[in-house]
Amino acid sequence: MRILMAGASGFLGTRLVDRLAADGHQVVRLVRRPPRTPDERRWDPSAAQLDPAVVAEADAVVNLAGSGVGDRRWNNEYRQLIRSSRVDTTSTLAITIAGLPAADRPGVLLNASAVGWYGNTGDRVVEEDAPAGEGFLADVCRVWEAATRPAEDAGVRVVRLRIGLPLHRDGGLLKPQLLPFRLGIAGKLGNGRQWLPWISLRDWLDATVFLLARDDLAGPVNVVGPNPVTNAEFTRELARQLRRPAIMPIPALALKIALGGFAHEALTSTRVLPGVLTKANFAWTHPDLPGALHAALTE
Repeated sequence: MRILMAGASGFLGTRLVDRLAADGHQVVRLVRRPPRTPDERRWDPSAAQLDPAVVAEADAVVNLAGSGVGDRRWNNEYRQLIRSSRVDTTSTLAITIAGLPAADRPGVLLNASAVGWYGNTGDRVVEEDAPAGEGFLADVCRVWEAATRPAEDAGVRVVRLRIGLPLHRDGGLLKPQLLPFRLGIAGKLGNGRQWLPWISLRDWLDATVFLLARDDLAGPVNVVGPNPVTNAEFTRELARQLRRPAIMPIPALALKIALGGFAHEALTSTRVLPGVLTKANFAWTHPDLPGALHAALTE
């Protein structure tokens, strides 16, 4: 396929580009600067500018664009950037797709979302049919997913990827934790009882490719592993694999001082299961945390 991708320069995007190219697909990357290579096309989602001809050439569109939620301390300005970087890109793509003649529309839009949709679920298990929760990230996910509707209403298959916490030493949940763990100054966050919907990078890539190919799957899909763990369990397993102690819990108040508004989300419990992927017989390479962490640290 010829696949048009937004967010191709991020942690997940760069790895997905490599995977799709290895599978024989042609990836065209959307960039906000002048193109430097033949596989780049310029757009400006903040101004809703995208050449329809670029989209008409694609068999599929993948949108992973969005500023990192844990990259900076949250203030009002950064909250707005988190929201706009997701909604503007999604809306620009979906409206452009819908405006094309039916014969020119790509067959599928895979659009990122997040398990933040569910808010704080405590110990309650949720799957894709659960309603949106409360909180800033849940509100962002609500408008983010709603921005895909023009493409969906135009008859395009839309998959909303409710992504969990991908595990790899070079990014995501794991990267910022490795140094304090190796120094022996890490521990559980708060009381450690909050659930973490993790997924190995290998399984995230496999699931995304799987969803590109499955014409019968649409709507929200939880892209998470089948066995979520609590923060305390995650902490113990990571410490075991690094052969370091993890006996310094980080109090909730310290997190609030260090992270600002993001601290609330870091302490949120989201016990999410991959209902759609399970029913579709997706096969996980790393269904359990010990194997996923080992792969994340060594591969």
